[in-house]
Amino acid sequence: MTELQSPTDQEQVVMTPIEKTNNSTRIMIERKLIEKTNDKMFIGGGHNTGIVVNKEVFSENNKYSTPAQLSLMFKVFLVNAQTKNHTQESRTLRFWFRNSTNCQDQLSDENQAGIAQEFFRELVSPKEFPRTYVGFITKIMKLMHTNYLEINKIEVELRILEEPSDVPSRPLSAEESTLGNQQILTSEKVLEIVESAYPNPVTIQDIAKENNWDEDEVADHFTELQSRQLVKAMEHGAFTRQQSQDAQVTIVKQMPTMASAKQPTIAIITAQYCEKVAVDAMIENKETFVRYTTVGESNVYTLGNIGAHRIVCTKLPTVGHTREAMTAAGNTTTRLLGTFQKVDYVFLVGVGGGVPHYTDYNKHVRLGDVVVSCPTRNKSIYLYCENAEVSDRGYQFEIKNYSPNNFCLQEISTQLKVSSDQNPAQTPPWLTYLKEGLNILSSQKEPDFNHPSVETDKLYMSIGERELIEVAHPIPQDGSIKRQEGCPRIHLAPIAAGRHIVKDDRLRQQFATQVGALAFDSEFDAVIESILGNCKDSFVCIRGISDYKDGTRRKEWQPYASLVAASVMKSIICGMEAPTNV
Repeated sequence: MTELQSPTDQEQVVMTPIEKTNNSTRIMIERKLIEKTNDKMFIGGGHNTGIVVNKEVFSENNKYSTPAQLSLMFKVFLVNAQTKNHTQESRTLRFWFRNSTNCQDQLSDENQAGIAQEFFRELVSPKEFPRTYVGFITKIMKLMHTNYLEINKIEVELRILEEPSDVPSRPLSAEESTLGNQQILTSEKVLEIVESAYPNPVTIQDIAKENNWDEDEVADHFTELQSRQLVKAMEHGAFTRQQSQDAQVTIVKQMPTMASAKQPTIAIITAQYCEKVAVDAMIENKETFVRYTTVGESNVYTLGNIGAHRIVCTKLPTVGHTREAMTAAGNTTTRLLGTFQKVDYVFLVGVGGGVPHYTDYNKHVRLGDVVVSCPTRNKSIYLYCENAEVSDRGYQFEIKNYSPNNFCLQEISTQLKVSSDQNPAQTPPWLTYLKEGLNILSSQKEPDFNHPSVETDKLYMSIGERELIEVAHPIPQDGSIKRQEGCPRIHLAPIAAGRHIVKDDRLRQQFATQVGALAFDSEFDAVIESILGNCKDSFVCIRGISDYKDGTRRKEWQPYASLVAASVMKSIICGMEAPTNV
């Protein structure tokens, strides 16, 4: 910085101290026309041109009468390179915006939130995250000066917090946690493998070989799981998941012939065991058929009633991000629709990862909420990113778009959300079904479908190495639709997927912003292609939010998120017209 020598009639970005204590600092950064200078003002030169530092403390007489239009808070966990000690600091940004540049009207709340969110993303970019206090303030000022002319003022408050005992670590997906690591052999891990493969049986030898485990130790864990009535032995030394005691399961080589009146018109597809159990809790008069085969994929079909409709629910036997796994999922879907040819509507129900909106309360998706695949900017309800490249023009995404020919399920979903938003005092139907489902599943030994502690719903962003920031959930602004305590919210937006983008925070956020997605899942494009290939005109994806990636990270939220998704599914089905011809 160089001392100001002469007044300037150019608008500058000026930083002025407000207050400083032993553990906190408050400053104001605002746009000003500097008409007079003194020895307490300094102006930046070179690449800091347009930035002014005012050493004189902000006068109380100049205190802003209007409250901030938007605020954002996050915690920084920084590791000292020399001492390896870590410091926890709370940082709050409060925003004031200018009037729209082309009219006298104020920017809309949505536009303000979008600008603030983009500003924040650029501020905390991992490659350029400012490591010092001066660097942090300087970057805010430079961003305001060059890129974000709509922002008029930002108040910055920095507060040192108690040092955490451990630096928090963001949970990894199943895929990431296994990368380059030896999997630890536990009964829970064995059960997870059995559930993932269900309805395909698994053998001790296959599990031991695939994970480089000792066969005798794997066998011991199977013995324990059998004693807990969680797995059962099959022929040829294989094992499968033990169903709950009240489940009527029939093992068949071929599906029995079914009377016309019992033929389902709705198919529900799940991928994880807890998703299948959650959907089954919504079904009345249910019976389950498992078609086991020693060659190829086994199939599980649960038939019953939801409202006035006959339904069939299946679980994909293979879950994973490989194209082989998704090809198998597509084949299972084709077999399902070929077996039950009266199916007109298909529901993909289960967990997914929410897209955080750090500044927009209405768009922000929290754990336990549900995203229903609905179009926003075009007719696409599901978007799969096949490839992503960085060029001079930014990110270039290669996208496959999917949409149904008939949007009747999306229209019912919209009616449900509008009705809930307009009548906040009225209990939404999915909350009733959720409570009924929890009641039915209360005797389940595993998994636990109850709501996890809200303390576990935290937003983390990586800023490189081991360093993270924890971002606070946005607070409601005037005009926001307030969240009902204990009631999951429905969001209507496209759902996205793609391994090329889902691992990278910035890529995923950029893609979500471009296509308007509010959730990601673990790739169901092959399933949707099978649905469309079988000429099914109506389909919908319903994703209960269990993490902020793609649904594979937070195991403790998956059962509850699955049950909420199943409850919303039942609300949609009960809102459909009863079949007229069966």
